[in-house]
Amino acid sequence: MAEFNWLTALVGGLLIGFSATLLLAFNGRIAGISGIVNSAITFRKDEIWRWMFILGMLLGGAIYEYGLASQPTPKSTFAPLAAIAGGFLVGFGTRMGSGCTSGHGVCGLGRLSLRSFVAVLIFLITAILTVFIVRRVLGLSF
Repeated sequence: MAEFNWLTALVGGLLIGFSATLLLAFNGRIAGISGIVNSAITFRKDEIWRWMFILGMLLGGAIYEYGLASQPTPKSTFAPLAAIAGGFLVGFGTRMGSGCTSGHGVCGLGRLSLRSFVAVLIFLITAILTVFIVRRVLGLSF
């Protein structure tokens, strides 16, 4: 695993918060990625901002990876079919939970949404239980 750099994490977090704030201030929209992607595929003229947002995320990642990163991101050894299945499960979960972690965690908590607070608590409790079961009960490590 790559060494953790707190400064990069801080700058990234500030940029995410700043972009979510700008989107809400200027468009009145929430920067929940699953909702943005889901609505972008409607291809309505008034939804071009969604494609610009998605393009900006992709370009930002590419600029960091190929221009700013001190070392390349480690390649995943995860099985492609498992990744695809995981993607579908995440999509199902975001529909079931009325948003994704970025929407609830960054935007919802920033708006003091009770629904987002409950969702984030459920995300965290589920993550803690999953790590406990995988590491302590099943004895697996990655």
